[in-house]
Amino acid sequence: MALQAGDVFGRYELVSWLGRGGMAETWRAQLVGDAGVTKPVLIKKVLPEYANDEAFISMFISEARISATLSHGNVAQVFDFGRVDGEYFLAMEFVDGQPLHRVLKRAAKQGMNALPIPVAVFIAMEMCRGLHYAHTRTDSSGRPLGIVHRDISPDNVLVGYEGQVKIVDFGIAKAQLLRGFKTAPGVVKGKYLFFSPEQARGEEVDARTDVWATGVVLYELLCGRLPVEGPPPAVMMRIARGEFAAPKVLRPDLPDALNELLLRALAPARDMRFESSHEFGDALAGYLYSNFPRFSAMTVAHLLRFLFKAELSQEGRKLPVPRSFLEEMSAWRTPLSISAPRAQRSQSIETTPSNPEAPTPIQGMPRPVLYPLALAVLVGLGASWWLLANANAPEVHLGPLPDTNVLRRVQEVPPAPPEATPPPPATPRPTEGAENSKPVTVGDYLAKIRGFIGQQDFNTAKVLANDCVVQHPDAPQCRLFLSVIEARFRNLQASAEHYEAFVRLSPEGDPNRTRAIELLYSSDFDPDPFDVVLLLGQLTEESPGIASQASAASGRSDRDWSRLFSKRAAEYAKRGKYYEALGPARMCVLLTPQNADCHLILGDSYQRISKRKQSRDHYLLFLSLAPEPHPARGRVSAIIK
Repeated sequence: MALQAGDVFGRYELVSWLGRGGMAETWRAQLVGDAGVTKPVLIKKVLPEYANDEAFISMFISEARISATLSHGNVAQVFDFGRVDGEYFLAMEFVDGQPLHRVLKRAAKQGMNALPIPVAVFIAMEMCRGLHYAHTRTDSSGRPLGIVHRDISPDNVLVGYEGQVKIVDFGIAKAQLLRGFKTAPGVVKGKYLFFSPEQARGEEVDARTDVWATGVVLYELLCGRLPVEGPPPAVMMRIARGEFAAPKVLRPDLPDALNELLLRALAPARDMRFESSHEFGDALAGYLYSNFPRFSAMTVAHLLRFLFKAELSQEGRKLPVPRSFLEEMSAWRTPLSISAPRAQRSQSIETTPSNPEAPTPIQGMPRPVLYPLALAVLVGLGASWWLLANANAPEVHLGPLPDTNVLRRVQEVPPAPPEATPPPPATPRPTEGAENSKPVTVGDYLAKIRGFIGQQDFNTAKVLANDCVVQHPDAPQCRLFLSVIEARFRNLQASAEHYEAFVRLSPEGDPNRTRAIELLYSSDFDPDPFDVVLLLGQLTEESPGIASQASAASGRSDRDWSRLFSKRAAEYAKRGKYYEALGPARMCVLLTPQNADCHLILGDSYQRISKRKQSRDHYLLFLSLAPEPHPARGRVSAIIK
């Protein structure tokens, strides 16, 4: 018989039915004690169809026991766990508020396509605090419990009418995943949009998986949409590759510092992300209180009270909202879209100085000793477009471009065609209003980007390069442009990721690819400015064939380059310069990922700078690739043990 409001369920009295999810139905209830004492709770009753799944029930019980031990201000506490009439349930803390996904929907109806920046940052910061608490729990013997939520999304974040932020369903996600993979192999319905790259690849997860998911939530709060959307196969592939638009592309008014924080949380490689939710939350707190020093949870509370005024009124409740907040709301109601950037933002793009001051590096960022250091020097000189001038890319047709003011301005002010590679006359430039009806080639993108680079408008060039990557992620030329532009802004981590993608996507022997590798090796990751200017001047003035001629003259394969980078990394390591060894060691792995010695030298370098997780990953790869008699096997095995 179905339960109804007013029924007694064990020690609890059901007050109202709230909904049904993938694994449970939810009730608002109250614990009835002696002398009429009551306590509001939330009951999650496992659905009947799960009752006979022994593996699921076993894992559910195990995980529920762990989640019941969690007690933190940003985690909805589990008070009780048991079984009534053969059905398992959880009794949880009742949060007087709304799920975050409902907050987003209501805000959109009120004219806010995304949340205000300080509100979004505060919510993500509070999520990080709750997650870090759970990630660092230990048992009575001091052993880490290894708790990972695995299912962070707006559905599992509650925001209260007093401004509190609480994560729910800790420990349940693991059991839910088991059931989900049984019913739909490879995908948990509705959750794949928040999967980290390692989850999409079916790998083991750790705390940094929750860092990624928190980044996805913050992305949606700030941009009004998810980084990747679409059918599961396409989404999973793009997530696994880390292919999505930077948040600043969708929200041009987003401050650079916040854009970089978010991109770091969403780094495809785990060792490039924040090492913990604490580090991510600390960075968000630094941004929030340096830019909004008087921000408090009450702003979040006022927003909730305003958005859900009708619901509160129906319950006979009238929570105060100050007049000053209502005035602030008017500024937040401007619809957010890349097609409607703020006027002053467009103006600033058009008057960008030839050498704008680079953004301040984020505090706490690991020392960036990667290959984009060379590119950073080049673009700082304003002469790094040697590779970009050789963009004789094959005509790869893209999907239609989004209808954006930025792109219209590109078409209204056509850039002067580069001397070395004039745009082919057979490809007409789209006109006003034609973006959605005519395909645009990679070559069109590159010509437009070069034009804005020539005008020193690097902001618009970056927007277009990002869109080029999003529209056609397999085009190496788009990756190369974006890598160099990111280096121009000193975003070396993002530059590194796109440079890796460029090398990975370009075929061995490709002139631009080989020339890029040659430059990094010859410059030793720190090119002499005078030599670079001379070299790049030659490459941009002469025919595109010069890169091909230079590459052919070298005659080196990826394996040859890998040996050279490996030797250089070993030389640095021998002199105790382990940070300097990272760049060539990573290039060695990138060029020949099946080379055991490359993983060995990279593992040794990480080990020496106390990056234990990264070191272990490469040591394990070394052991899986190295032959049995390899002299380093015993040493590496001992380190891992």
